[in-house]
Amino acid sequence: MPRNTSIKSVLIIGSGPIVIGQACEFDYSGSQASLSLKEEGIEVSIINSNPATIMTDKVVADNVYLLPLTCESIEEILQKHNIDAVLPTMGGQTALNLCIEASNLGLWEKYNVRVIGVDVAAIEKTENREEFRQLMVDIGVGVAKSKIANSFLEGKEAAQEIGYPLVIRPSYTLAGTGGGFVHRKEDFDAALNRGLHASPTHEVLVEQAVLGWKEFELELLRDTNDNVIIICTIENFDPMGIHTGDSITVAPGMTLSDKCYQDMRNQAILMMRSIGNFAGGCNVQFSVNPENEEIIAIEINPRVSRSSALASKATGYPIAKIAAKLAIGYNLDELQNQITKTTSAYFEPTLDYVIVKIPRFNFDKFKGANKELGLQMKAVGEVMAIGRTFIEALQKACQSLETGRAGLGADGRQWRNLDEIMDSLEHPSGDRLFHIKDAFELGVPLESIRKATRIDKWFLVQIQELVHLEQELRRYQLNNIPRDFFMTLKQKGYSDVQIAWLLGNVTEDQVYDRRKELGINRVYKMVDTCAAEFPAQTPYYYSTFEEENESISSDRKKIIVLGSGPNRIGQGIEFDYSCVHGLLAAKECGYEAIMVNCNPETVSTDFNMADKLYFEPVFWEHVREIIELEKPEGVIVQLGGQTALKMAERLEQLGVKIIGTSFENMDLAEDRGRFSDLLKELNIPYPKYGVATSAEEALQVANEVGYPVLVRPSYVLGGQGMSIVINDEDLEKAVVNLLKNLPGNHILIDHFLDRAEEAESDSICDGEDVHIIGMMEHIEPAGIHSGDSSAVLPPFGLSQAVQDKMEEYSIKLAKALNVRGLLNIQFAVKGENVYVIEANPRASRTVPFIAKAYDVPYINIATKVMLGVNKLSDFTIERKLKGYAIKEPVFSFNKFPEVDKQLGPEMKSTGEAIRFIKDLQDPYFRELYNQKSMFLNAQ
Repeated sequence: MPRNTSIKSVLIIGSGPIVIGQACEFDYSGSQASLSLKEEGIEVSIINSNPATIMTDKVVADNVYLLPLTCESIEEILQKHNIDAVLPTMGGQTALNLCIEASNLGLWEKYNVRVIGVDVAAIEKTENREEFRQLMVDIGVGVAKSKIANSFLEGKEAAQEIGYPLVIRPSYTLAGTGGGFVHRKEDFDAALNRGLHASPTHEVLVEQAVLGWKEFELELLRDTNDNVIIICTIENFDPMGIHTGDSITVAPGMTLSDKCYQDMRNQAILMMRSIGNFAGGCNVQFSVNPENEEIIAIEINPRVSRSSALASKATGYPIAKIAAKLAIGYNLDELQNQITKTTSAYFEPTLDYVIVKIPRFNFDKFKGANKELGLQMKAVGEVMAIGRTFIEALQKACQSLETGRAGLGADGRQWRNLDEIMDSLEHPSGDRLFHIKDAFELGVPLESIRKATRIDKWFLVQIQELVHLEQELRRYQLNNIPRDFFMTLKQKGYSDVQIAWLLGNVTEDQVYDRRKELGINRVYKMVDTCAAEFPAQTPYYYSTFEEENESISSDRKKIIVLGSGPNRIGQGIEFDYSCVHGLLAAKECGYEAIMVNCNPETVSTDFNMADKLYFEPVFWEHVREIIELEKPEGVIVQLGGQTALKMAERLEQLGVKIIGTSFENMDLAEDRGRFSDLLKELNIPYPKYGVATSAEEALQVANEVGYPVLVRPSYVLGGQGMSIVINDEDLEKAVVNLLKNLPGNHILIDHFLDRAEEAESDSICDGEDVHIIGMMEHIEPAGIHSGDSSAVLPPFGLSQAVQDKMEEYSIKLAKALNVRGLLNIQFAVKGENVYVIEANPRASRTVPFIAKAYDVPYINIATKVMLGVNKLSDFTIERKLKGYAIKEPVFSFNKFPEVDKQLGPEMKSTGEAIRFIKDLQDPYFRELYNQKSMFLNAQ
């Protein structure tokens, strides 16, 4: 059936601010769905309160509403536009819950809007734990023994009937919020209370715990003809008991028998058909008994899920794009495969490679947090790697994490305490994968590791083989490693850094040079959805070590944009927004735009965003070889946060041109000591400071500049390691801790300006002119990280004289640092005195916020300036903000109820929202203003 031509206008509901459990994968899904509908000539309106996303950009939708995700906001849009249909399946649980609320209020009926992509009854069936359990029983799909409870007494009765261990699963929550395991009767009351309070309907499922069973996810698509295809089967490396968002996952499934796989497929299709008559995407989760392959259903999500983005990137099949077209009436066989351009979308993807996803954690931001993984998701991001084998992909994923690891071990960071290792295996945290390898190195038998972890033996054998390879490598020196064995090491994912460490007294560059002498080169294979059965038209590549290279470098002028890697606190979706606009601007300027990134959740790793995509770790060895193959005009590093900036020095040493501000000037701004010397030369006020490399030097500096002092390392993002201390004892502890975690780093010690206000500016410089794109006044005082503070654009309480000084200092610094592109400066304001705290000659987390508030494509402008294609004078910039825009930080402390929620110089927020007010009499603003007064008076 062709598309429903009566649908001319669609509203897409977004997911709101980034929180743990609902991150930028929904920015990817919403953006893809919007562009898919616009291709059909449909007018697309989007509601989302997140300013850092591509989804809320005018390149994506016809009408963008940066409004709170409430029914009042929905009705405001419905009154302005003649909306025919609403698509709520692209914004995670937030969008689905809002759709239900609007339905219950009769909004869709009142404005004659149909819900597409799902039906409300299906949402109710899947989110109501008892309805879901009963439906599975009715259709003959296995479920764990369970009972529903709406009260404390009902929960106690259910526990008594089922027996321990148990799982508490609250209804209508996201990422396992409020859920958990209960192993002992003594712990049940507290867990039940927590679950009942977490559920908006005060309802929990008390369920038999199938700990140690395997876990699988299937991503499905269904059309109006009831055709269903399985896009991807994903196997969890970790067994049941760890939230799938916190688990390492692998595609395709590695340990399933064909019989079990076919049975699981049939059950997934039956489940999708049973929950309602709708067309779109669906995610189904199963648990499998490793003893007899008994299958039970865990849950079904009738929407694009967190795993949909992963499955899309893993297969090359754009799930959200196709799901959007199915929602407006198309059938699968009427749509084209976006990769091959010749086969239909009714063609299930086939993988001739393996993908591995590893979650990224940020426990360092939540001191005292319980790091043990369970049913409540705690990861802040993830990486994905592609390899010809599981172990190659696993090592590449470890290199992508940006936690200082060069692969799976073999990098000098191994644990050696057997008791600690075994405890880690039994009580999993984010590092368990590495501790499995450590256990093998210490000689722990495979069966002991399997019993402690309950991880399938097949995976453990793969890791154990690495230990045997490393033992063999130690028999050689660099100059006598046999070529075949060297090739085997590279095919097993070993980085040159790991090989150098294993050999000892050898550098990474020496290993690199030696393997080049032996003709062992990285080649690139295409992601084509069909295991090379049909030619692919989309340039989407991963690396491996074989003979044939499928990535042919063109003779066009090229620009490489380095991505920001995994999301984490301090470096999130705003940098992906910047990278995407950098790609678009480079293409507009006539360059072949090449993207390098490893984050499956993001828009930048969409196969049709860049001219060429390398889904590779943003890790030196990988980046270097892509540059050698492509020979670009230059590399853009200032859009990808600290990830890309860390590459700048090595790019400089290799003779690769850095597009925009030079490495020397970026380094000058990053080196806190040299930067303060520059401020002194420019006669720009700054807090008294000193630089130390030891605790003894730090004590001397602190007593010279005067307490309280702000202690911070150079070259970090998101306030990592920053603290305010008031005496020698606290200072000594802080410095010793920093030098332990960041050895060799310089420690900057500033006099802390108490009772000071904080403000910041963002600007663009083309080498001659400087354009201040925005100045913001913070609500929280100096001492609270800017990412954790509400910020008001433009300033509301700073005198004109203060604003003039901020502008003067911004222009002075932009010119002194010879900035080409973006510059963010943070100020402390005390009375009429303005002090510069720091300057960052790169994209900042506030640029997307300013761009959305003023409705100006600032990243595009900055990129064209960086490329030297345009001067600032070429642009006519018209700001459209009437009133004020407020950036509101959003936190995920509910995931870590045991930690201190006190804000300080180290960033803790996971996302942000934007709110517009017409004037300063707005009640919301008055509350913030009173809060600011209270902060300043209380300091």
